[in-house]
Amino acid sequence: MSAAGAGPVLAPAITPIAGVPSLALAANASADVPVLPPGFPAQLTGPMTWTGSDLATTSDYILVLNDTWHAEIKAAVEHYKSLDQDGHLVGPPNFPLPTLGTELKALSGEIHNGRGFCIIRGIDPSSYSVEDLTLVYLGIGSYIAEQRGRQDKRGNMLVHIVADNSTEQASEHHRHSTKSITFHNEEAGDVISWLTRSTAAAGGKCIIASAYTIYNVLAATRPDIIRTLARSDWPFALPRFQCRPVIFYRDSRLIMNFGRAALLGSEAHPRPHHLPSLTCRQVEALDAIEAIAQATQMEIQTQAGDMHFINNMGVLHRRESFINGKSPTEKRHLVRMRLRSAEQGWPVPLELEREWHEAFKEEGVKHWHLEPMPLFFFPMRRQPN
Repeated sequence: MSAAGAGPVLAPAITPIAGVPSLALAANASADVPVLPPGFPAQLTGPMTWTGSDLATTSDYILVLNDTWHAEIKAAVEHYKSLDQDGHLVGPPNFPLPTLGTELKALSGEIHNGRGFCIIRGIDPSSYSVEDLTLVYLGIGSYIAEQRGRQDKRGNMLVHIVADNSTEQASEHHRHSTKSITFHNEEAGDVISWLTRSTAAAGGKCIIASAYTIYNVLAATRPDIIRTLARSDWPFALPRFQCRPVIFYRDSRLIMNFGRAALLGSEAHPRPHHLPSLTCRQVEALDAIEAIAQATQMEIQTQAGDMHFINNMGVLHRRESFINGKSPTEKRHLVRMRLRSAEQGWPVPLELEREWHEAFKEEGVKHWHLEPMPLFFFPMRRQPN
């Protein structure tokens, strides 16, 4: 059986799930042992087991900033600037938000132990300088999770997600392409956040899906796929070659961590020929995740100034394709961070510890670029650091 023909088969409901009564995966006669792996539950419960239709009539996941909170943010920016400290040192003690801070701490709990995502809305990017807007982003984010992580081997702490067709390689990279991308997690980080500095003229929605809901559908209909995902023989090529599972169940929490590019390669990152290829069952499992995620997804129409925070361990995300306009305010520009909370962060599986350590360790280079930078650059300064 070829990999191309190994995708899941959608069939009439075998075990309906809330909000998606028509979705189930047909049984596979040639499937592996049709039982869950040892230690994995028959069903996950709790607020993270949502579908997009569950949340279609609510917006309580959006915190809209009121006048009082805007005033607190502006006062915190001026206070921090008076301290004459580097921007990356910002945190709750030196960025005081007397009443908004309490709301943000509650949101941190919702992200870590609730639905797994939230949006903070109401910042007008045009009312701040780029420096001050970044300070607002870091300051607010520090109430959600205080540790910030590197996002690549170069030590970039702020990743700018913008369309870039300056080279063929750049235009094919998922960060800089205008194409839609499939569901995935980032390689490291308990929480992934992004600030929308500007939106595209059309498209570019943020789309998320619950890994808990995906698990429940598979556990009820295709437990053999759960077994496949839990095996330690998945040959990840990025950020380094490593064989490990796609899903983990630790301390009553499900953790999903994968990206198709790391397993199948992409236009920007062709898979080296000497690395093992996925089996038909593994390709089928990836396709099943994508099919269920798309059937249960939640689409979010992003606005300029929005700050998204999602649980990178329990929620998948992707982007729809987009078209930029001619005006700077019609060109999609997101600024992404990886975050971790010492207080609320989930235990990291042993197989993922190296990526988390490389991202969040204190020693090593850290770059805080306020604007997109070319791949190769060197800083020019008038004064030493």
